[in-house]
Amino acid sequence: MRPLVLLCATAVVLSVTAASCEEAPDVSLAKVSRTTVSEVVEAPASVTAKGAATVSSPANGTLATLTVVAGQKVEIGQTIGVIDSPEAQTRLAQATAALEASTKGTGSTKVNLGGTQKRLDAAAAGAFAQAKDAAAKIPDPAQQAAVLAHIASAEAGYAAVSETAWQAIRSVERGLASVGQAMRALGAAQQMQAQQAYDLAKSTVDALTLRAPIAGVVQLGGTSSATPSVPSDLSSLLGGLSPNAPAPQSQAGVTTNISVGSPVSNGTAIATIVDVSELGLVADVDETDVLLVKEGIKAEAELDAAPGVMLAATVTAIDVLPTANSRGAVAYKVHLVLEKANLNPRPGMSALVRLRVREAAETIAVPAAAVFSSNGQDTVWVRAADGKAVRRPVKVGVAGRDLLQITDGLGEGDTIVVKGADKVHEGDQLP
Repeated sequence: MRPLVLLCATAVVLSVTAASCEEAPDVSLAKVSRTTVSEVVEAPASVTAKGAATVSSPANGTLATLTVVAGQKVEIGQTIGVIDSPEAQTRLAQATAALEASTKGTGSTKVNLGGTQKRLDAAAAGAFAQAKDAAAKIPDPAQQAAVLAHIASAEAGYAAVSETAWQAIRSVERGLASVGQAMRALGAAQQMQAQQAYDLAKSTVDALTLRAPIAGVVQLGGTSSATPSVPSDLSSLLGGLSPNAPAPQSQAGVTTNISVGSPVSNGTAIATIVDVSELGLVADVDETDVLLVKEGIKAEAELDAAPGVMLAATVTAIDVLPTANSRGAVAYKVHLVLEKANLNPRPGMSALVRLRVREAAETIAVPAAAVFSSNGQDTVWVRAADGKAVRRPVKVGVAGRDLLQITDGLGEGDTIVVKGADKVHEGDQLP
């Protein structure tokens, strides 16, 4: 909708005639001139950080050391803390012993080859099934897909070795191969299973030293909107543990941040690293306006926390799929990057974004209140040479909040009614 009222002062666009508001309080006239008109789309938005990553405990234990404080800037790979996990160390020791035993072999040929391989296959199948069940509980689709792909790769590798062992066993049963050949194939399957368990246990122990996955600013603990942490490897999954350990329960007057010496579970959030090197905005633009928005257009943002302060921004991307906005209507996410300014907003702050979707420079323009509809056409009142009011159809181009571009129907210097158009009739003598 166009504004219904424009005050008498129109000096920015038009040169006011001698007919002032004092002489004719209900009707004002002005000469048409040129100026710049901007069409603006307003949308609610929120401030976003460039990225954020939560560093979580990879195993049950206690937080032995914490080498950072809240608000500290860290670089990628910098040590955040260390988890003391006897459980993970024990698992590694057991896996190491199993691997060493698998490489030595028993040296005995008095063994039920088929039964032994069946037990190996059953144990492997059970471990992989537990891993898949745990992976299915990961809420983030991308993380879940990555973990499932890792499981599938390990499962395929074991299946290939198991098939080689079974071929050797069947050859022995048919008298086509020696027991020694079958034992070697069986030993290879056992060794591969032990090697996988060792690699996964060792990666968990290595992950007990927590490191920053990205550069940024430290916030202790997790975030209220963050998805549960996923283990850094498959050891916990193959051990049948859920990656979604319960978060610490909040209690009035007690911080939920983890401190040195506190017990932690697999998945407990220790710190969140927030990359604020480049701040942006995500705006919800209504479907009726989104087709006007293009990448690269300029915008201004006004924070709820800093009324009157305008921050410059540029549109970088527009979502293809819609989302329901706060009013239940269809809207599209528009992504913007904020230019550097003296004011440093925090991620999550609310803002109002004004997107300059169209602009016409040095163009014929009139106040929005001067244009009305007559017989389905945009029209203005023009003062003729004899001083009488004459309707003149016009074509409107860029529509600003207070000004309208006129692409046809008016010329620079024409005198028009800019206030009180609803009180004028054809042929009225204008001041």
